Amino acid sequence: MSHSPSEAAEVARVLTEALPYIQRFRGRTIVVKFGGNAMVDEQLKRSFARDIVLMKLVGFRPVVVHGGGPQIGSLLQRIGKESRFVDGMRVTDNETMDVVEMVLGGLVNKEIVQLINSQGGRAVGLSGKDGGLIRARKLTLADSDSDPARDIGQVGEVAAIDPGLVDMLDSGAFIPVIAPIGVGDDGRSYNINADLVAGRLAEVLQAEKLILLTNTAGLLDSDGELLTGLDAARVQALIGDGTIHGGMLPKIRCALEAVQNGVQAAHIIDGRVTHAVLLELFTDSGVGTLIQGPPRCGEPRRSG
Repeated sequence: MSHSPSEAAEVARVLTEALPYIQRFRGRTIVVKFGGNAMVDEQLKRSFARDIVLMKLVGFRPVVVHGGGPQIGSLLQRIGKESRFVDGMRVTDNETMDVVEMVLGGLVNKEIVQLINSQGGRAVGLSGKDGGLIRARKLTLADSDSDPARDIGQVGEVAAIDPGLVDMLDSGAFIPVIAPIGVGDDGRSYNINADLVAGRLAEVLQAEKLILLTNTAGLLDSDGELLTGLDAARVQALIGDGTIHGGMLPKIRCALEAVQNGVQAAHIIDGRVTHAVLLELFTDSGVGTLIQGPPRCGEPRRSG
């Protein structure tokens, strides 16, 4: 199908706009947390897989970390087990942890691997238990007078990450796809928030970018306008004045911590947009909120 002159000019503009980003990030690690609507909508799943494969083909080193909360909840419901949450975290007893491992390490992980492979990539599915990738510790919540127990079971946080296996795969032809399950010193499996795993992994790999897919347009100000091109000081000010609150707060803190620990930029992007990852990486305008670390000489920047 041929393009009209105006359509051809627009295609050429988009391709040339992408060039400096491809040049700048070639050979760099990009950690992408895959979640939200992008994981359940068939068109969005395919567009995500194509984005990841294209990133690899132009010389980037993508690493995918995924969640799977809705899928876990669905299977628990099917087997007649109630889902309970404390401070937004799933209470995870032994039986629930078996389901978590089955869904995250099996069904969801292998579906994402197949999606990427069907688009011409060479994805390899891992959990944090493989190769000693993620060492976990039990997450403890502060006690309160009304609920002194606060034990949510096998929910963990990252104690340490050994990136050797991921680095070996990603430096070659493969695309690692990681389920956020870790192992504690007690030998037990722990379910860990995928955003936190992605952030810590980006830090350990000294990634160029951390990308968190969400079901929102990004960080909005009080007038509903998208905020982007932020630095650490601006983010802290927005937390302080209450602009950043609620469910966005933990994602922003995760992104901010990554940037403060060596990741060059963190992006919170709208996973409901087709090809959101490519639009964020390869265009000047992007489709989300960019939090920048200290500038590097010659790096293309978006203005806020």
